[in-house]
Amino acid sequence: MLYVKLPKSRIGALIGKDGETKKRVEDLTKTKIIVDSTYGDVSIDDRDSDGFMAMKAMEFVQAVGDGFSPTRAWRIFKEDVYFEEIDIKEFVGKRENRIRVLKGRIIGKNGKTRRIIEELSGADISIYGNTIAIIGEYYQLETAKRAIEMLLQGSKHATIYNYLERRRKDMKYSALDYYYIQ
Repeated sequence: MLYVKLPKSRIGALIGKDGETKKRVEDLTKTKIIVDSTYGDVSIDDRDSDGFMAMKAMEFVQAVGDGFSPTRAWRIFKEDVYFEEIDIKEFVGKRENRIRVLKGRIIGKNGKTRRIIEELSGADISIYGNTIAIIGEYYQLETAKRAIEMLLQGSKHATIYNYLERRRKDMKYSALDYYYIQ
């Protein structure tokens, strides 16, 4: 049995209209998802599932809890796609004002910085509460994570954009080599 705590405001997104999202995840992963909407507790019964799919179900639930729409979070079920969370408090402690400032640095004016990180890394990003969640293939996830950590540590936006441009070129060459060799 796996357990996840969700904000009450995200329970509806997990369940979906008429329970469609929850049912779809259960069918795909062969798990049973039990949601306590009073407290935001989610239990994932994985007795009939293999461990990998149960973990994917748990990551999906966490991603929806971290602000991803179920449509964007569904990417987790693709092969070679990973999920990771960054806790902003690890960089600044519990100071609410600093957390708000750092979230603003990552989002950028009108969402510009977040959009650039997503476009250049290929990863999906959600900023919700005190966490930043990332979904992507390994290199996409690592690139986006590094860019976000650099911003949280105080690097300038221009430095981040240059880093992302370099990584994007590296990823393109790696992909070309992969397809060329095959």
